[in-house]
Amino acid sequence: MSSSEVALSVRGLGKSYTIAQRARHHASLAHALRHKLAHPFQRPATNTFWALKDVSFDVHQGDVVGVIGRNGAGKSTLLKILSRITAPTTGEARLYGRVGSLLEVGTGFHPELTGRENIFLNGALLGMRRRDIARQFDAIVDFAGVEDFLDTPVKRYSSGMYVRLAFAVAAHLDSEILIVDEALAVGDVAFQRKCLNKMGEVAEKQGRTVLFVSHNVAAMRTLCTRGIVLSAGEVALIGDIEASIAEYLCEGNAIVAAGAECVWDERTRPDCDILRLIRARIENDRGELADVIDSRKGFEIVIEYEVKEPIKGLRIGFGLQNNEGVLMCGSNDPQAWPLPAREPGFYSSRCRFPGNVLNGGTYQVNFAGDYPPSTHVLFVTPYCLEFSIEDVQGHGHVNEKLPGLVRPDLHWDVQRADDQAVITPLASLSNVPKRTPAVASIPENGALAAGLPTEPTPETAPRDSAGATS
Repeated sequence: MSSSEVALSVRGLGKSYTIAQRARHHASLAHALRHKLAHPFQRPATNTFWALKDVSFDVHQGDVVGVIGRNGAGKSTLLKILSRITAPTTGEARLYGRVGSLLEVGTGFHPELTGRENIFLNGALLGMRRRDIARQFDAIVDFAGVEDFLDTPVKRYSSGMYVRLAFAVAAHLDSEILIVDEALAVGDVAFQRKCLNKMGEVAEKQGRTVLFVSHNVAAMRTLCTRGIVLSAGEVALIGDIEASIAEYLCEGNAIVAAGAECVWDERTRPDCDILRLIRARIENDRGELADVIDSRKGFEIVIEYEVKEPIKGLRIGFGLQNNEGVLMCGSNDPQAWPLPAREPGFYSSRCRFPGNVLNGGTYQVNFAGDYPPSTHVLFVTPYCLEFSIEDVQGHGHVNEKLPGLVRPDLHWDVQRADDQAVITPLASLSNVPKRTPAVASIPENGALAAGLPTEPTPETAPRDSAGATS
């Protein structure tokens, strides 16, 4: 089979489920019997739910295709049909070759059989002969790391052991098409890295076709050459992986969670006589309301408000914390004090946050306002906005997530230092003048949460490179 031949062809694929509506509640058994006798042929109302609808695409041999979409988009249903676990309602799927699949923990394993027996059972289901399975047996066991538990029924395995063995079987047995769902999320970080390397190997060196479903877009970006974006059971885009990831992030922002925007009303608005908050929101680099932000691109934090009477030196600021409650930073308008009084009217304050700063994760934003002297705090809101940073680039060969709170785009310069290279001794660096940064004082009022310092303070004790006071 040449690299241009089709390994998988899907045409008009659809899958529907019948969902029964909640039956009428009866106060007693007698009441239920009377109702049944009065309406003997009445059936409960039902709805038809289409998990997939008119899905069509082709995958060529050797392609590594990422299937991307939000929860409920139909990704797992598609893979179950391709793995012959469930039948489609409409359309057809043609697969040219044997399929090895890892869809969820426990799929394809018999819980009463041992690990050894399940390896041979899976190989037999793929149509392999016993001697072919035996040839790969040691590699499977070594990859899974379950040698001491081979003769133990898999029902006694932990979820991590289960998924390690299942992936090892799917990746090492001779299947032309490998289908992998989000089940890898069960394994630890080291095993996930091992699996990603293995999938890259089977695609690049062995020329096998891989269908990979994951919410880890950094891994998708490294492994996959093409992407299929599903939305509400339909194909939103089929194209190269970069375009697919961009579509996935945009599609996610089209169904924006309530956390990306906050609209204050009389009940939720902070009590302030001279300023009225209207709404706040997160905008991506295209100016669109967004709760998912590409880590490489910037975003804006926007707050709209009405000034009811002139306010001299009005400052609006925000505080940004991560999902663990760690305050990441705070900022406010540094030009607020020298500016003339802000006259009555409607205003919008924006803060541009650059890309390649925050690490992947979930973040919350709160706001505060004051005017000098900064004991005059106008308002402090609770954390009212929430958004996620999606690390679509990753780090290193397998695009792993970097540790830490921030993820700056740092550049490294590596040069060879041979015996003739001149190395500057550390002692000679003692004459280099040290820079003494300013350390802002911490306010004792409610503006702290939004990063609003009190008044400008002179430089205090210098800090070394680690941030400790000298």
